[in-house]
Amino acid sequence: MKSLLFSLILAVFSTAAVADYDVIKKASHYSVPQTMDRLESMVTAKGLRVFARIDHESNAAAANMTMNPAQLLIFGNPKMGTSIMKADPAAGLDLPLRVLVYRDDQGRVWLAYHDPKGMKDAYDVGKVEAISKASAAMDKITTAVTAAELK
Repeated sequence: MKSLLFSLILAVFSTAAVADYDVIKKASHYSVPQTMDRLESMVTAKGLRVFARIDHESNAAAANMTMNPAQLLIFGNPKMGTSIMKADPAAGLDLPLRVLVYRDDQGRVWLAYHDPKGMKDAYDVGKVEAISKASAAMDKITTAVTAAELK
């Protein structure tokens, strides 16, 4: 009984930081590939480095499974990310930044990401200026990507 209680307490505390980490979702008027192409174009135009683009739907098909279209873009600014990880190397669990674009069961396309500001609560990086800059950049980029016209 004590070990079960200890396990439950440990599970609550180990997921507390994740629960506080805000997920931001923005509707897109474009298909998943179009939204992702717009995102990738915007990210590279801003001088950020794209590390990977993962097509979850294709990976599911390779496993003989089906799912709605979903793609993940992993990108960032190594200088900014390094300053964050120097404050707390564990922040590397959430870096580089990631944005998921997916279609839900109602046919709507969404762009979703964790607000980088959540890293202030999850890691010992509270005074790192790069986090606020990353949060503002993510908002600006994703808002432009989901807008009717790229700016």
